[in-house]
This record gives sequence, C-alpha cells and structure tokens, in this order.
Amino acid sequence: MMSGQDIDQMEVMNFQKLAHELLPGGASFESCIACGLCASGCPASGFYGMDPRRFIRMAMLGLNEELSRTPWVWTCTQCKRCQYVCPMSIDVSVLVAAARSNWPKAKVPKGIMRSCDAQLRDVSTSAMGVRSEDFVEIVEETAEELRGSDRRFADIKVPVDKKGAEFIINQNSREPAAEPEELAPLWKIFDYVGADWTYASKGWAAENFCMFTGDDELWKQMVKTRVDAINELGCKTWINTECGHSFYTIWKGVERFGLKADFEAGSLVSYYAKWIREGKLPVNSDWNRDNLKFTLQDPCQLVRKSIGDPVADDLRFVARTLVGEDNFIDMQPGGNANYCCGGGGGFLQAGMSEQRRAYGRRKFDQIATTKADYVLTPCHNCHSQMEDLGEFYGGQYRVVHFWTLICLSLGILGPDERKYLGPDLAGIGLET
Repeated sequence: MMSGQDIDQMEVMNFQKLAHELLPGGASFESCIACGLCASGCPASGFYGMDPRRFIRMAMLGLNEELSRTPWVWTCTQCKRCQYVCPMSIDVSVLVAAARSNWPKAKVPKGIMRSCDAQLRDVSTSAMGVRSEDFVEIVEETAEELRGSDRRFADIKVPVDKKGAEFIINQNSREPAAEPEELAPLWKIFDYVGADWTYASKGWAAENFCMFTGDDELWKQMVKTRVDAINELGCKTWINTECGHSFYTIWKGVERFGLKADFEAGSLVSYYAKWIREGKLPVNSDWNRDNLKFTLQDPCQLVRKSIGDPVADDLRFVARTLVGEDNFIDMQPGGNANYCCGGGGGFLQAGMSEQRRAYGRRKFDQIATTKADYVLTPCHNCHSQMEDLGEFYGGQYRVVHFWTLICLSLGILGPDERKYLGPDLAGIGLET
C-alpha cells in the first residue's frame, strides 16, 4: 500500500458532489437514517477506522480529504450487501469505486494492477497471462488426452471459433494456466447434454481485474474485447462457466458503456438446473453413500449483483439434487443476503492478507456452523478465499466445483479430475 507521504500527495475528490451525481433520480444520500444496518452487515467494518455508514456520513459532511486517501476502499469488496440491507437502498460501493479511481495506477495494490496489466497485453484478456495461441494449444492437447484416456469420449469435440454456435463459453484462466485437468469435466457435461458450443480464441478469459482498479476505461476495454469477439462469431448465448465475476463485468459493462451485444448472457448454473429438470443431466445423490454434508456459497457477483433469487434458487436445486436433500445444509443468511467471503473486489489479489482473512472470519464461522464436509461454490475467487480461510482458521471442510460433483454423479469423472475431493470421495466410481 501507499506510504503516508504518498497518500498526502493524492488529489482530493469532492465526494458530496460526486454522491449526488452517481445517485439515480429521486434518491438521496441525505435520506440515510444512520441506522447502522450497512455497517453491521459489512465484514470490512472497522478496518482503517472506517465502515459504510461512516463513509456516507463523512461524504455528506464534506470530509473529502479523508475519503480520498483512506486505504479502506481496497478492503471493501463492493459486494453491495450494504445496499441490500439498507432501508433507503443507498449503495456505498459506487462511492468506493469512485474513490479507487482517484488512486494513481502506481499506487493501486500491486496484485490487482498486475492482473489488469496481464489482461491488457494480449487479446486473450487473461489475468494470468495465457496468450490466445497458448490457450488454443492447451485446449487441443487436453482434449486429445481425454479422447485417448476415456473411450466414452473418444469423439468429443472441443471447438474454438465455431461460428453460429448456440453457446459461447468463457474459461477462467486458472484452468488452462495451472489446472488443465479441470477443463475436461465441463467439456464432458456439454458432450453429455449434446450442447452446441464453442470457445473464442479472443477474449476467452473469464476474469476482469481491470474493473477493480476503479478505471472505467480499462473495464470497458476488457468488456469490449470480449463482446466484439462474441459478436464476430454470431453465437446466441454467452456463458461464463460457473463463475460470477466475469458474468457481472460483461452483463453490467454492456449496459454501463452502451455496447452493442448481439447475444444473451446466461449462467451455467441455470443451465445445469434446466438440463437436470429436462432429464438431460440425470444426476442423483446415490454416490453420497456416507451422507457427507454440503453447504453452498452464493457468489455476490452472480447472485446479489446480477441475477438475484432465480440463480440462488437454481444453485440450491442443483446442490440438493446432487448431494441429497438431507445432506444439504444452507448457510444463514443465504441467497441475496449472504455475506461476501472476502475474495472478491480484487481483495484476494490486493496483498492485504491480514485484513482479508479478518474479513473472511464471518464466512468461516458461517461454514463452521453448518458442520459441512464440503462447500460448493461456482466462483473461483470464492473457491480460493474459502480454501485459504479453512487452512488459516483450521477448518475441516473442502471446497469443490459443481462440475466435479456432476461428473462424479454421472460416473464420468476421470481419475485425474479429483483434485478438490478428499479421501472420502476420491475413490468413488474408480472401484474395480
């Protein structure tokens, strides 16, 4: 983070004026009744002597110098839970985004800026620096290995740049960069349901850390690269694997920047639910012989900030079908009211581990209360954060993708696709 001298040299913003400009018509920050619901429901409350209520009150009092320079804006994950619980629907995150934009790029937390810079270097838009040609090569090699190792998928197609496909899929960079074996379960699901799909060689990456820098032009650049690539291929529906992060950045970015998108945005989770209801994914919980308990993390970017209750309901329908009604223990609160885990908003990359883990303690306690053996989440940042929280606080749970359990239930999960399963599940379906 910045030194005290660096902070003193930053420009001062007029937060009171900015607040009024950012509000929708008919709303008013003066309507804040100082009830404290936002502060009590925000895991970042107290860091650097700040919380959402204090931020708003200081803005209304014209304390611009303090707000322009507080590092608290990098501990706020912009999850919008403050707005969700506020009786006046005041959204502190819009002011936080504005405050972030005031920080010189050289002073933005290095992990966030490094990921954004990596995205800008290649049309892949990969935050892990995976170039488009490398992605295509990894996909081709992994698909060939799958065809050779499992005769059931000897003819599986993993298309890239297929024009006119029904679905175009983004892929989180973590898989091609570090976990190529985690690509195959999703491909198997698409093959199983007979989906007409493709990747794009440009803009295929499913992350957007440029949005978290506070620089709208960088956010727009990332979104436009991806939207142009999808439009060029003429696909009907864009799906962002299971994750919520990039779903929000495109879904909201298209609207925010007035971009022309000749496609619909869809959540893979909702398609899982649809295919299960239609019988195309005949999953069940028979594999869960020991009645292991599972809970579920609602990604803020996918649920509260984007689709809301419908996708929260789909998440629970898929989870209950996969693990068994009696083996699913929901966190409280859940759905739109769920607490952010602390992995979003660039916090996971910001290098503020002490604050991030303190923020995540509320999530860890939620998980511990369920006594779940596994946490299901469709978000990569949530996945990494909750794994780290479990290790740091001594949790006994594991974190797993939906695609892993779907393939496990269908009996098509390969022996090298079980990285996130513990000894209690790793051998299921491999018995001789």
